[in-house]
Amino acid sequence: MSTTQSVPRRQLGPGGPDVPVLALGSWNTWDRMEFDDAVALIARAAELDCAFFDVAYYNMGPHAENARTDLIFGRAVREAGLARADWQFCGKLWLWDYPTTGFTEQMETSLERVGVERADTVVVGDYFGELDVARVVTDVAEQIEAGRFDTWGVNNWQYRDLRAAIDIARERGLVPPTFAQLKYGLVRRSMAEGDYYAPLFDSGELALQASDVFEGGMLVGNLKPARKIGADVGGIRERIAASFGEVQRLAESLGASPAQLGIAFCLANPGTANVLVGVSRQAQLEDNVGAIALLDRVGATALREAVAGLWLDRDVAADGTW
Repeated sequence: MSTTQSVPRRQLGPGGPDVPVLALGSWNTWDRMEFDDAVALIARAAELDCAFFDVAYYNMGPHAENARTDLIFGRAVREAGLARADWQFCGKLWLWDYPTTGFTEQMETSLERVGVERADTVVVGDYFGELDVARVVTDVAEQIEAGRFDTWGVNNWQYRDLRAAIDIARERGLVPPTFAQLKYGLVRRSMAEGDYYAPLFDSGELALQASDVFEGGMLVGNLKPARKIGADVGGIRERIAASFGEVQRLAESLGASPAQLGIAFCLANPGTANVLVGVSRQAQLEDNVGAIALLDRVGATALREAVAGLWLDRDVAADGTW
């Protein structure tokens, strides 16, 4: 099998690192695999130059699973023989129990579980209710000063809080968020392409990191996922399941798999820095990489035109309010 580095890179927002356009997530991923398969998958990701891993300790709020996925990943990446410089680590900071459980405690726990001294970047997780944005910005800055990571992004924040975080950071000479991790894909586009976030992506003020692209696997044919999947914002999941036939038909018409179509759609948006996928088999990774060739072959404009009818969340608030 070729080891040619085939995955291009884009910048994860202003001042952010160059990252592979295809990246691997960790929620319900590494703990669903045989350990040797996880090692082989990580090694292959490095060969393909997509060794960017979003890894979190899922232990709070809706994710209070006390999962072992991060522990397994840490063991697997060492077993794969990757030097720390060979892979990028995107961590998570949760707001569910914040500030009772502060960022220092969270980072020390997360880094220890993965077995590294620092992350490259982190995502400050989603939340409900009011958020003390100024405190979050200050506390993130303390972690950057302590050397635990260099840049940060947000996950499904309300636009008003994101705008405030950028402005507060700039006013105080601190590092602002440089990217937003949003649910984005063939059927969910309102936040990423709406009147609030889209201008930030279009101007380059912020980069987009696409997540939950396949709706827990539904858009690649797993219409009744047995595992826990992401929130159904807008209550459109039945319509998403019903749309799979059209996704499959369109993919076949373009000589592609449904997964390739979904990833290529996200990358057709120039604001997208990278796409997080939750692969648990090497064959899935090899297939996903084919999205890059699909986009090159079809072109962004033609691809977006082909899938225009799949947008299902038009009525969901674009500013991130549920």
